Amino acid sequence: MPAGHWALIGDRSTKVALFSQPTARALAILDLLMANPTQAFGLTEMTRRLDLNKATCHAILTTMANYGFLVQHPQTKAYRLGPSIIAAGNAAFAQFPVLEYARPELEALQNDLNIGFAVTGRSKLHQVLLALYGHATPLIDSFQLGLRLPNTAPVAACFTAFSPARELEAWLSRAHQARGGYDEKLDQKLRVAAIGIRARGFEVTLRTRAEAKLQAELKRIHESWSLSALEAAANQFQYDLCDEFYHLDRIEPKTRYEVSTIAVPIFVLKEVPMLCFVAGSFDKAVSGAQIADIAARMKESADRVTRLASGRERVS
Repeated sequence: MPAGHWALIGDRSTKVALFSQPTARALAILDLLMANPTQAFGLTEMTRRLDLNKATCHAILTTMANYGFLVQHPQTKAYRLGPSIIAAGNAAFAQFPVLEYARPELEALQNDLNIGFAVTGRSKLHQVLLALYGHATPLIDSFQLGLRLPNTAPVAACFTAFSPARELEAWLSRAHQARGGYDEKLDQKLRVAAIGIRARGFEVTLRTRAEAKLQAELKRIHESWSLSALEAAANQFQYDLCDEFYHLDRIEPKTRYEVSTIAVPIFVLKEVPMLCFVAGSFDKAVSGAQIADIAARMKESADRVTRLASGRERVS
């Protein structure tokens, strides 16, 4: 089983014990509402979904509503996300103006290729789903926007493969720690995957038992929302992937593959990926030649977004 949660402090990986229960409760409320953007939730339903004490939940909801992070319907008394969240979202969006350039590119790709696309970002410890275009995979459907997976090998390899060596070592180290100790075979497999991704310029992942297991777990969790349960499911997914053939390292043009995702990086000001374009929802096996064609199309779009976002090309 996964060996807990880890964070980088300096050059060492240290186990983190700090945890704020009140903060987690408020975040769980926001997560629930973000995952169900067309729904509103009353106090009773909210406490059932989040397994919170009614008085505690009411106090949090009232405080968040008072500050505009939630709004309450005057008749049904149900809660939705409020205007302060919009302001916070706009402020966050301003940190990723590249998304404005990405939208038309991914909409065009989706229309031309008839597959779903997503945009992912990365924090120190997570890979986050920022936007969806077209039909998404069942996996992404389950998470919806705000998907968080561990930034731990083998997850988020497209980011790590194009990052400095110290980030690769930290990414690998977190995987070994989650497994309970250094594993030479795993280390070699992950390094080969990262080298291959960097050499060809894109990442290809395959369908796995771990993905099917995660999808089922997310459906189960959805009716009883819990940040800790979501994190546990995501950590288990990362742990299980280490035992599977996940990254496609050698691509034969005529061979057909059960592809889960194809990802390409987007660079803006630094030689480190800011975002990744991710293609998914493949409803049948695709050939190595098709993979190359799709990746080439995605890379053209990603390169155009990079030029626009860095000011090297003007919007037509």
